[in-house]
Amino acid sequence: MSGDILQRTSTLTLNIKHLDHIRCLADHIYSSLPSPGPTVAASQVPGLFREPFILSGYRPVRQDWRCYLLSVFQRHNESLNVWTHLLAGPVLLLRWRANVGALGYTLDAAFLPLSLFLVSACTSLFLSVAAHLLQSHSEHAHYFFFFMDYVGVAMYQYGSSLGHYFYTSEAAWRESCVGPLFLPGAAFFGWLSCAAYCFAKARYRRPYPLRRKICQVIPATLSYLLGISPVVHRLLTVSWTQEPAQPLLALQIASFLLCALFFSCPVPERFFPGRCDFVGQGHQIFHLFLSLCTVFQLEALFQDYARRRDAMVEVFGAGQLWWACVSFPALFVCCVLTALVTMRHMDKKLAEHQDDGSSRKPTNAYDVNRTTTDGAGGSNGLATTNTGGGNDPAFSTWRDHKGMPASTLERPKAYAN
Repeated sequence: MSGDILQRTSTLTLNIKHLDHIRCLADHIYSSLPSPGPTVAASQVPGLFREPFILSGYRPVRQDWRCYLLSVFQRHNESLNVWTHLLAGPVLLLRWRANVGALGYTLDAAFLPLSLFLVSACTSLFLSVAAHLLQSHSEHAHYFFFFMDYVGVAMYQYGSSLGHYFYTSEAAWRESCVGPLFLPGAAFFGWLSCAAYCFAKARYRRPYPLRRKICQVIPATLSYLLGISPVVHRLLTVSWTQEPAQPLLALQIASFLLCALFFSCPVPERFFPGRCDFVGQGHQIFHLFLSLCTVFQLEALFQDYARRRDAMVEVFGAGQLWWACVSFPALFVCCVLTALVTMRHMDKKLAEHQDDGSSRKPTNAYDVNRTTTDGAGGSNGLATTNTGGGNDPAFSTWRDHKGMPASTLERPKAYAN
């Protein structure tokens, strides 16, 4: 009896020692991690990182990479952009698991487009999180991660088109002039959207002109109109009592239209500069509705799959279903190559700006403090002082007509022009 008690006591002692070792290890890891710096005002970061009407909550550039990873738990103006998509991923996976458990899972040709849709949605969410979390590190990181984000957008567009074509479309629509061209057109417009977003990002500087938004919106709109055409046809031609997925399809479209509104217009921050820096930005609302749109879309596709899976191979043929398996990674490779080529071009431009800035050595105090008034700031008494980036506004500091740093409340007036 006493031996048993001694054995249990020794075991408890060992467990306590192990807990102490774990606590010490955790303390060591925690102490070795860098602490993200406090957020700063818009005037304290390069112009490339500033957003219209967002005056504070920016993370300083050139911190350790781990600071940006750990900033997921920090309050800054990108926090909700990160968390809206970071939480949407597990929600999609949980709904996927629940639907697969209810319907049964068989890795066959009929299930393939649904699997590719999930891959495209998760890829888009992951790349979006990476872009908003890590882009503040440097100019190179900003461009690279947003170019990768555009790859995710293209893949989500094509994954949605695959689901709509194989699960949502009606025979009458497939026999129309659009049906035979749908999948090649969806792949082309997906790549075109990625290329247009990358080109507009690389071509235009802040304050962004209207041409940049047009360059982005037109290819994305064409891709969406083509991809959603089988859904609209079905909503207009099929009774809602016959298909249980109809309300979900309608919610999907409504959510996406709201996405388009908040993506295209900087509201409500336009009307409340500085008050939506952390919560309430239009891009945050865009992320929220896009996440809802994806969840509605997944639920609708599962319901259509449950009703039509037995006849899918007969209707489309196994060859066309497996062709989607080949076209999806092929489009991914094309989009990644497009992003990398654009990134290589941007690296050269950034290097030229750095060389141009380093070659300019001030000869007197006037050269150090010289300011140049640009078109946006001239009418508001603002000027820019170049800090080593050539003519790139990303490297400029805003100053007033007396040469002093402009206040963060003056900046949106010039920024909105």
